[in-house]
Amino acid sequence: MRIRKNRILAELRWRLGDLRWRLAEQPRRATEVQWRVGGGLSGKVAADLRWHAGNLRWRMEKPRKRMIVLLRSLAELPWRLFENRRAWIAAGFTGVSVLGGVAATAVVAPEEPAGVHTIVENLPVAAQELPAPNLPFIYEDRIGPGDTLQAVFRRLGISEQDALTLLDNKGSARALRELQPGDTFTAVVDATGHLLSLRLPRASGNDLTVARHSIEAPFQVSTAPSVALASGTEMRSGVIKHSLFTATEEAGLPDSVATQLADLFGNQIDFHSGLRQDDTFSVIYETFYHRGAPAHAGRILAAEFVNQGKRHTVFRHTSSDGRSAYYTSEGKSLKRSFLRSPLEYTRVTSSFGRRLHPVHGNWLNHNGVDFGAPTGTPVRATSDGEVVYVGWQSGYGKIVVLQHHDGITTAYAHLNAFAPGLRVGNTVEQGEFIARVGATGRVTGPHLHYEFRVNEVAQNPMTVTLPDAAPLNGRELTRFRQNTGVLLERLALLNYRVASAKNAGGRL
Repeated sequence: MRIRKNRILAELRWRLGDLRWRLAEQPRRATEVQWRVGGGLSGKVAADLRWHAGNLRWRMEKPRKRMIVLLRSLAELPWRLFENRRAWIAAGFTGVSVLGGVAATAVVAPEEPAGVHTIVENLPVAAQELPAPNLPFIYEDRIGPGDTLQAVFRRLGISEQDALTLLDNKGSARALRELQPGDTFTAVVDATGHLLSLRLPRASGNDLTVARHSIEAPFQVSTAPSVALASGTEMRSGVIKHSLFTATEEAGLPDSVATQLADLFGNQIDFHSGLRQDDTFSVIYETFYHRGAPAHAGRILAAEFVNQGKRHTVFRHTSSDGRSAYYTSEGKSLKRSFLRSPLEYTRVTSSFGRRLHPVHGNWLNHNGVDFGAPTGTPVRATSDGEVVYVGWQSGYGKIVVLQHHDGITTAYAHLNAFAPGLRVGNTVEQGEFIARVGATGRVTGPHLHYEFRVNEVAQNPMTVTLPDAAPLNGRELTRFRQNTGVLLERLALLNYRVASAKNAGGRL
């Protein structure tokens, strides 16, 4: 069918070409006839003219017949194309293309543009005053070291008058004494910067709220249960490049956790001269969240330090009697049995031994060591023990006495205040807050008098040989190994991450 269609199209092209040639020939023949007539020849001319006229008619008749044949072929072409579906589709596309070309060449006479007129009309608009924003501003922050209420209010932009009004409230003054660095407080301030409410945490577990309904109303004090903090665990690791604290900062470790890390390994690693480049550390620690936001970091649960190729590992373990301490992977206690000083930052103002008493003016034995410190400085227990005395003793003023193992007792005198809830019979842990420095009893100024007694005989706390803490054994050692299994797996993951980062030469 394709061959037949091609033959028809070729014949059609030939017929069209022949017709064009014939039509172009006729003007030349007519010119020749006119020339012959204009020549003035007689009978021969007339005969010749008749011949040429007949020939012309024959020539004209032949193209007419050929045109009729051509038109008949064109009329038969659609019927022939219908014989094949593919040929019909091709013809359809051809027709559409021809019609599209004709439509594309059509020229539409442009319409005359309509007249455009610009009209500006002044519309009266009444000015409206928008209401002043009255949305309160909620501010949440944490108490920093050495923070006072005035410092907190300055950060909030609250006027001093509001601060004075709040300070006049006795309940808020008591709550301020219980604030610790890291505690979260919440303040609500109106659009003009006036305080509407302030929520302060308290050690008793009930938050204290000082609030008022409007600026003109007085403050009202109320208490409500504290919002429980959600706890979780964080894991960090790092590589020593310059110093320990530079590496912990790059690893995103909170300052409190970095300080704990230095304290835990301080007896095994010299962080001033013993560190080497590419030493590594891994830490797992607690994190507490307040309403979904990080509040503060807690205690280290497990830590590992590789110093000069030697691996040091510690774990926090809570024994069956509820006491917590840090141990090596073998169960050896990392804690010293006693701290040398019950104050974190101290200076000795009076040593142990015979001295001239500053009040009596006589030479007397000084059975302890005096540490100079401002009033209110926290006093911590130097070892685990039981409270055997809390109260007043003549020249000692306010005093706390703790009973420890092996007949050892410690005394803390000239105190300003005791820890809330401290009673005879209570058990305390090493480093636990028990009192505050004061100037009670026979003294000339605020300081802490600390005594170390063995079987009721006073010893020099700065030179006495301190016993080692007992290691874990028996069932307690078995519990320790069971509880630290998961922590060991997490430390292994951190170590793999550190090793991969070092091999790749990249950052953690």
